Amino acid sequence: MDFQPYLDALHQEIKPALGCTEPIAVALAVARAREALGCLPERITLAVSRNILKNAMGVGIPGTGMVGLEIAAALSALAGHSDYGLEVLSGATPADCEAAKAYAARGIIHVAAEDTEKKLYIRAQVYAGEHAATCIIEDAHTQITHVQLDDQVLEHADARTTHPGAAAEHALTIAGIYDFVCAVDLSELTFLRKAIAMNDAVAQEGLRRDYGMRVGRTLCDGRSVEDMSLSDYVCAYTSAAADARMAGCTLPVMSTAGSGNQGISASLPVAAAARKLGRGEDAMLRAEALSQLVTIHIKSYIGKLSPLCGCAIASSIGSACGVVYLLGGGLEQIRCVIQNMIADISGLICDGAKSGCALKIASSVASAMQCAQLAMAGVSATSLDGIIATDEESSIRNLGNLGKEGMENTDRVILDMMIAK
Repeated sequence: MDFQPYLDALHQEIKPALGCTEPIAVALAVARAREALGCLPERITLAVSRNILKNAMGVGIPGTGMVGLEIAAALSALAGHSDYGLEVLSGATPADCEAAKAYAARGIIHVAAEDTEKKLYIRAQVYAGEHAATCIIEDAHTQITHVQLDDQVLEHADARTTHPGAAAEHALTIAGIYDFVCAVDLSELTFLRKAIAMNDAVAQEGLRRDYGMRVGRTLCDGRSVEDMSLSDYVCAYTSAAADARMAGCTLPVMSTAGSGNQGISASLPVAAAARKLGRGEDAMLRAEALSQLVTIHIKSYIGKLSPLCGCAIASSIGSACGVVYLLGGGLEQIRCVIQNMIADISGLICDGAKSGCALKIASSVASAMQCAQLAMAGVSATSLDGIIATDEESSIRNLGNLGKEGMENTDRVILDMMIAK
């Protein structure tokens, strides 16, 4: 078996991120444009796709206690470093955060929706005196395709050739993923320890303090791990991380397929279940790889940004597969749990990044635990159940078509509702 496509997918799609990846991608574009300009901008204009705008309106920016693209751009203009990628704001100090609030309050940052078919598009333009610099990011959160200072093009790349994209990810299959997870040498998966540790730290922070809607802390209700059921513990632990992250916690997370919440939802349910079930590191790492790869596979069909909630759909399906593996299930049970999950949560929408994401994550992780239990009992949704096809790969393609074609106008309607508030 050629393990390389699976290893490549894991290494390409699992990356550290500080803050919600949509405003952070905007911050990355601002940082690169400011670096090209060579000084603090006197004015900043941002043109972003509707999906970026939707996911950036209500989410906390780390260290600021504020939400939105204006403060993300302001902080990046003052303290961002494009070399840090999705951790572009990791060098910001409390003093930088206070300065950014004053900078944003000057009203010199302007945000508009770009008329584009692209789900992920950011154009940051910064101005000082008679000079202007531009940075464009397309299709992937860190994919800078154009940098320009005045009339001089400093960087340019075709978005179609710079990112592996869905074509490579479509080469994965559920059967192939399972074979890889079972056969790969464990030494190839030890890097996943960092993802687990990083996201564990955020979950612990969410359980310690009152972030956002306090979904995780409330579900935990002061109980110890021993006093909670497997499902309750996994749901509380995972949603606590989302509570902290969506409220602007300054700890980084390990993202999956461009989303921190997807990274949380793909890694923490499996890690928490492994601990509760008393499974060793070998089983945990293989289950983690399974969860991550299934998430990446499904995201290649529904897209980096979608009307469908990626963390509640793609990564919860991935984590359901990981839990089935930990429970002793094989390929047949994994196929069952995928069919069950698509039958259950396929219509869950993404209405932007915000504190309420922890609620969606709690609901979808609960579904994952329920569907895993059904799969282990041999229960599976069938082709008589809505969009479920006769095999899991066809069901995944149907899920992708639902998000890309069936819900084509959904993002516009959601964003209009959000703006109208």
